[in-house]
Amino acid sequence: ESHKSSDFIDFLKMLDKTYPEGLVINIILDNHSAHRSRETMNYLATHPNRFKFTFTPKHASWLNLIESFFGKMARTCLRGLRVRSKEELVNQIMQVNAEPVIYRWKWKLEDIESAFT
Repeated sequence: ESHKSSDFIDFLKMLDKTYPEGLVINIILDNHSAHRSRETMNYLATHPNRFKFTFTPKHASWLNLIESFFGKMARTCLRGLRVRSKEELVNQIMQVNAEPVIYRWKWKLEDIESAFT
């Protein structure tokens, strides 16, 4: 619905409940302000060593698969589309996802981490 820090923190809380205690949750993120906000940092301080963030570099947006997916969708199936409601937009997006293409990521997490440190 929005891109607020509170939404991101709700997502982190869901992850925290889903995965076993003591496990470090590695997340690759873009540089959206909600990912680095004071509110987010305050939440992370209450869960030390629970989350490890790796941020994609600002100059390498091609690494962000979500951005690539939405860019392709906007260029191909949503260009010129007019919808009357959020539900209608969701239905259009679900049609795109009806036959998903599985992306085979070729990098190992260790390679990604060393490339950005």
